[in-house]
Amino acid sequence: MAKVQSFADKAKKQKQTGVNVKVVRMVKGNKGAFKFNEKFVKLDNIVDVTNIK
Repeated sequence: MAKVQSFADKAKKQKQTGVNVKVVRMVKGNKGAFKFNEKFVKLDNIVDVTNIK
């Protein structure tokens, strides 16, 4: 028999704790051009966004 579980049922079961935040840093290169480094950081509370290093 086939499973009757849908994607919506799977999504309901997972409890998401924390907040995902995209951090963008600007770095000046050797030739004077600017580079942007992007990464996602998972935080427990949105208030901690000022403490990202």
